[in-house]
Amino acid sequence: MTMRGVLTDLSVPRYLATAAAQRLPGGLGKGAGWGSSGMISLRDDLPVPELPEAPGWVRLRPELSGICGSDTAVAHAKTALVLSAFYAARRQIFGHEIVAVVDRAGPGVTAVSPGDRVTIDPVLSCAHRGFAPCRSCREGFPYVCERFDQPGVTRCHSSTLGFDATLGGGWSQYVVAHQTQLHPVGAIPSHRAVLAEPASIALHAALHWKRRGDRAVVVGPGTIGLLLIAALRRLHPDLDITAVGPGAFSQAHAVRVGADRALAPGPHVVEALAELHGGRVIRPRLTRIPVLEQGVDVVFDCVALPQSLDLGLHLLRPTGMLVLVGGAGKQPVDWSLVWNRQLTVQGTVNSGPEAALGGRTTMAQVVEWLADPSYVVDGLVTQTFGLDDWRTALRTASAGPRAGAVKVALRPDPGIPLVS
Repeated sequence: MTMRGVLTDLSVPRYLATAAAQRLPGGLGKGAGWGSSGMISLRDDLPVPELPEAPGWVRLRPELSGICGSDTAVAHAKTALVLSAFYAARRQIFGHEIVAVVDRAGPGVTAVSPGDRVTIDPVLSCAHRGFAPCRSCREGFPYVCERFDQPGVTRCHSSTLGFDATLGGGWSQYVVAHQTQLHPVGAIPSHRAVLAEPASIALHAALHWKRRGDRAVVVGPGTIGLLLIAALRRLHPDLDITAVGPGAFSQAHAVRVGADRALAPGPHVVEALAELHGGRVIRPRLTRIPVLEQGVDVVFDCVALPQSLDLGLHLLRPTGMLVLVGGAGKQPVDWSLVWNRQLTVQGTVNSGPEAALGGRTTMAQVVEWLADPSYVVDGLVTQTFGLDDWRTALRTASAGPRAGAVKVALRPDPGIPLVS
């Protein structure tokens, strides 16, 4: 039994050659990763993933699957090299932002039945691999499971679904997951339900800040940034939120989902917030960006480039927090303000159970929010493509606001109706 899907071949010599090709003038050329001989291709002969030989596993048919920043980073051969330890599988079927229909329930499945619509928490931990809990899992942090590279019963060499072809992925006709990863979505519209995974990541990031103060800045209003703003507004209705990002398109979306204002990036953000909140502007003699004394309480950086990190550090008040939500890599940044102003730098990844939610997962919480029309996320899925148009979908997602795109999604099987 075979299926259609977009397969990525990450054999090391081929991937490195693709990485070199991406740096050629003109960008993506024929054969440079996405061509007929490239590392990514649409296949009609992929094996349908089998259920692991353990109780509780389910096969699903993706209804809609989002394209995220990690997908485009791999496609453009721009993933941090150290992450090859976490995404070790040579054959991948992308897609971990998934709303799907249950196709087959294996032995021991009690939580769902065939025909149910669900969204999937893609994180794989000790419980799914059949291991006794590692320290991270035991302490309530399964999203940083210490056995991420040991397949166990899953046969999957990845920390999440969508980075190993063994269990399938959202960019194919079938995917396999454990019943504990599934969250029923009922009649939630497809274009809202597919946002559950990135929204759960955004909520996980928001909850890392134990509120101390009244002013927040979110840098980078892409999908995660916009969902982070929506989460902050939901958690803290009176919080003053400034979004920082280029272009009227992104800025308008930021205000629509809950930001009080949106500013273009650059040193002028310091002056604007000083004037707005009554802070002082301190100008170092040898740097371009001034320091905002009496600055903001928290900065969420969803970009993780040197200039965004630098701006965030200059905006924070003493003892403030910089939360890294973007996929930060190897960046040259002056960290002296972290020491001098005793700042906290907090990384976040994935989603999972939260003490602030009484032990519930952020995925369970955002599914409830998605069922509520007052959770303002309609319109964030801006384009949907079939599998045949996967190249156009990737280019659109990569272009982002330049293509009028926030969240781009793939529809793997037109035979599965979307819910509106």
